[in-house]
Amino acid sequence: MNTRALPSAAAFGKVAVLMGGRSAEREISFMSGKGVLAALRARGVDAHAFDPAERPMDDLRREGFERCFIALHGRYGEDGTVQGALELLGIPYTGAGVLASSIAIDKVVAKQVWIAHGLPTPPSVHLRRGEYDAARLRQIPSELGLPLIVKPSREGSSLGVTKVTSADQLAAAVATAAARDVDVLCEQCITGDEVTCGVLGTGADAQALPLIHIVVPGGEYDYQNKYFTDKTEYRVPCDLPAAEERAVQALALRAYRALGCRGWGRLDVMIDGATRAPWLLELNTSPGMTGHSLVPNAARAAGMSYEDLCLRLLAGATLDYPAERSAQ
Repeated sequence: MNTRALPSAAAFGKVAVLMGGRSAEREISFMSGKGVLAALRARGVDAHAFDPAERPMDDLRREGFERCFIALHGRYGEDGTVQGALELLGIPYTGAGVLASSIAIDKVVAKQVWIAHGLPTPPSVHLRRGEYDAARLRQIPSELGLPLIVKPSREGSSLGVTKVTSADQLAAAVATAAARDVDVLCEQCITGDEVTCGVLGTGADAQALPLIHIVVPGGEYDYQNKYFTDKTEYRVPCDLPAAEERAVQALALRAYRALGCRGWGRLDVMIDGATRAPWLLELNTSPGMTGHSLVPNAARAAGMSYEDLCLRLLAGATLDYPAERSAQ
C-alpha cells in the first residue's frame, strides 16, 4: 500500500466534517463523523462538526472552511447533492464527484454501467413506480429464480432489503422497498461468500485494500448485524485463497474506475459458492467510518492507522472543476 507523505495539519486549513444529514442513515453518519473528527483533531487538524440538516451549506463559505470531509451516508450526502453544493461553493471535498456519486448510489444505473463494461453483476429486474402490480410480480421468480433479493434502488446500510425465498413473499418485500424508494430492484440471490473490497485513490493510481470476508450469524448482513452486534465476523487478512482475493481486488478496481470514482470507495461482492465466480453488488462512495466499519479495518490490515486513513482521504479532497475555483 502506497503510504506517501501527507501534508502537515496546518496545510489543510479549516476543515468541516459533514455528518448527520437528512437520510435514513443519519444515526450511522454521526457515528462515522465523530470518529473522523476525533482522528483529525488528534493529528492537529483544525476540524469542526457540521450537520447540513441543521445549518445552511453557505455557512461553510461564510465561516471560512477550506475543505470538507464527507461523512454523510445515503441520500443528501452520498448521491451527488452535497457534492454539487460544494462545487458551487468552491470548497474541495473528499470522495467521488457529482456524477460518480449519483450513479453509484443508484444500484440500477450502476449495474447498467458495469454491464456495459462487461463486468459481472447478478441478473435483475427493475420495477419502476406503477409496475408493482400482481401480474408483473408473478413473473419475477421465473425470470430470476428463488431465492432473490429485493431492495430499494437508492438506499444504503441494507435498509429496506428483503431476501425472498417463496413467491408469496414477493409483494410484501416490494412494498417494503418501495416505502424507501419508488424504484425497486429485484436481484438474483448469489449464495456463497460475502466479501468487501475498499479502494483508495483515483484512476490509474487507485489501489485495492485487503479483502474482508464477512461471516454473519444467520447469514443476513442487515442493518442490525452491520452496526449493532459483535457477532458478525470480519475476517481480515481474508481466509479465502490468495488467487480469489487478487481476482476480486482486480474486479473491484475495474468497477470503481468504470463509475469514475475518486478518493475512496468500497465494493460489495458475492463469490458464488459453487463456481467461485465473483459478482458485483454495489459500490459505496462514502463508506462507514464507525468502529464496525470495513474500510478502516482493511486499511489497518494494510498497515494504515485510522488517523492516517482520515488524513489521506482529506489530502485527496478536490473538486470536479478545481481550475474554476482558482479563477474566482
